[in-house]
Amino acid sequence: MDLKNKKVTIFGLGKSGLDLVLLLDGLGAKVYITDEKDSLQARENAEKIQGKAKVEIGKHSEAFIEGSDLVVLSPGVRQDLPILLKIKEKGIMVIGEIELAASLCKGTIVAITGTNGKSTVTTLASEVLKLSGKNVFLCGNIGIPFSRCIPKIQKDDIACLEVSSFQLETTKNFKPKVAAFLNFSRNHLNRHKDMDEYFQAKKMIFANQDKTDWAVLNERDEIVKNIAGEIKSQVVYFNKSNEDPGKFSNPNYSAVRAIASIFGISSDECNKVFNNFKGLEHRMEFVSTVKGIDFINDSKATTVVAALWALRSVSKPVVMIVGGRDKGGDFTVIKDLAVEKVKELIVIGEAKEKIKSALKDFLNIKESQSFQEAVKLAFADAKENECVLLSPMCASFDMFSSFEERGKVFKELVSELAYA
Repeated sequence: MDLKNKKVTIFGLGKSGLDLVLLLDGLGAKVYITDEKDSLQARENAEKIQGKAKVEIGKHSEAFIEGSDLVVLSPGVRQDLPILLKIKEKGIMVIGEIELAASLCKGTIVAITGTNGKSTVTTLASEVLKLSGKNVFLCGNIGIPFSRCIPKIQKDDIACLEVSSFQLETTKNFKPKVAAFLNFSRNHLNRHKDMDEYFQAKKMIFANQDKTDWAVLNERDEIVKNIAGEIKSQVVYFNKSNEDPGKFSNPNYSAVRAIASIFGISSDECNKVFNNFKGLEHRMEFVSTVKGIDFINDSKATTVVAALWALRSVSKPVVMIVGGRDKGGDFTVIKDLAVEKVKELIVIGEAKEKIKSALKDFLNIKESQSFQEAVKLAFADAKENECVLLSPMCASFDMFSSFEERGKVFKELVSELAYA
């Protein structure tokens, strides 16, 4: 894609937007960037790219976008914005950040999607793939924009990408060499109009593959397994019924082994990496024990299924902090396991009334007006040899800028309790 002297307009002045500016400026494009929010963060980000792009804050105006040769969307930007529909009517190409970066990528792309487990599998896969002797770049939805890595990725390198439905829905020619679909469950109905639209976005990961490529599918997820007949690439299954996993038995490890096998990396070599894996920050992260009470940070659990996974992983009675911005989840899914394991549910944020309505007949529920209050209340109500689990089942955006910030604040509050 030759973008020299072409006008390229970026939507979204966040992390991905900043990296897109630097990438496009380096390619000689005339870079414009627009963000509908006029916030302190947007203004600070605008200062970081001074001289590299023309900036519009607080709106998306037609005059600013007029004459664009290409429009690139950051992952958080909805593609059904009225201004974007007008742009498409004019014949201007609109793509996402992942699509642009992939078109410029010299190396091999391994892409991983699914409702849950993406970050863990992508991280582990990147470590395992290093055993092939190649340089491996971990990026995508995991927090490092793909576009940031593009200038460094060479022909023999591997880009190991976590990709979300938001990123996939704006792809056109995205063609990973290896594409993994881990699982599928109810999620993101605050963004997608229904489950089918969400599913169709996920399936885009395979849309451009051919028989020289590979698809990695979960054999025990019927929804995922049943798309095998639509896929043109070679299919490899993981989480198989006859699989002998040994020590590392969960589906995440199985998915990594399946990806590794495509590159000729053995299960034994994978197990060496798994042995050294300490887990991801904000995903079932042990924080501290305060007065005999364990505190676990699972802020990454933004879906009901992820919270269900968390509950299966704890053995002590639980005081569980849940809530935030609803993503269309069915909170009754945790009912049976929560009745068995949850001593008390503390609800916070925009979704608290919906959660209470779904679970009030089964669980002891308390409501908190703030995140800080919720942590203090959980500490007061938990007893020795019990645990406080932050596993929200919801997005963080009603109170925080990201799940990372939510988890960081949780850890800071726990630290304050320890020294109180």
